[in-house]
Amino acid sequence: MAGVKTLADGRIKLAVLTTKPTNPAAPTLTEINAGTDASLLAAKSSTRVTPSGSDTINDPELGSSSNAPVFGPSNYDGTIAPFWMLDATTGKYAAADNPLYEALTPKGSRVWLYFREGPESSTNWATGDVVDGYEVVTDDPQRPTETGGYVKRIIPLGVQNAYLDITIAAGSGTGS
Repeated sequence: MAGVKTLADGRIKLAVLTTKPTNPAAPTLTEINAGTDASLLAAKSSTRVTPSGSDTINDPELGSSSNAPVFGPSNYDGTIAPFWMLDATTGKYAAADNPLYEALTPKGSRVWLYFREGPESSTNWATGDVVDGYEVVTDDPQRPTETGGYVKRIIPLGVQNAYLDITIAAGSGTGS
């Protein structure tokens, strides 16, 4: 059966967990649902967590006539851009309306991000969903260079562990 090309718009779902899943490489549906659904809380333009190219090692055999590199440790790059929600009446920052920003601050916060591409972002998480997961540590929030569009902050992420193409497991999990 042939797949179809699908536009990415509206098809990225993001869960942010502040409690470590029992097994971060196989989070349970209960653990994912306990996180913050950040699908509509971050700017698409400045949110990206991905492998960024592995270190290379040049250690050819003595008899080799080339300097063929091999790939060593993986590297990752990440930023997330939570919208900064302001009180409709006062125009001031409203912490209660900013669950994503609050989960990512202060500097050094450790969180687990799980991204799903495919079903529309409004579709509930399900056992068997394939996701990419990242354990990250946050840096200080930054004001964006481009100040057009919505008010937001850019938060650099230090990726500690990555879990690519994993599946949401059945069960409850306990976290730690």
